Amino acid sequence: HAEGAVLVEFGNTKVVCTATVEAGVPRFMKGQGKGWITAEYGMLPRSTHTRNNREAARGKQGGRTMEIQRLIARALRAAVDLKALGENTITIDCDVLQADGGTRTASISGAC
Repeated sequence: HAEGAVLVEFGNTKVVCTATVEAGVPRFMKGQGKGWITAEYGMLPRSTHTRNNREAARGKQGGRTMEIQRLIARALRAAVDLKALGENTITIDCDVLQADGGTRTASISGAC
């Protein structure tokens, strides 16, 4: 029931991106009259040639995943007029269905 969704395909790379809009912003943004954009990124267990366990099964996200999430969110915040969002938060979820290179760029493109 996302407010927006897209399936991005670049070659054999496939990423589904969804957008959720929620009222409110993180505490450090309150009272500034601006919105916030955050992102989550994940690769499905069979998105590569060999199955990888979900990071949630390990109990924490890896450094690579966290950095990709930050990259996606920063790219979007740099491209969007946050004042136009009002005090609302947009969460972008990027799930890699099939990885064949370029998952970061596919995620950013899909999120736009």
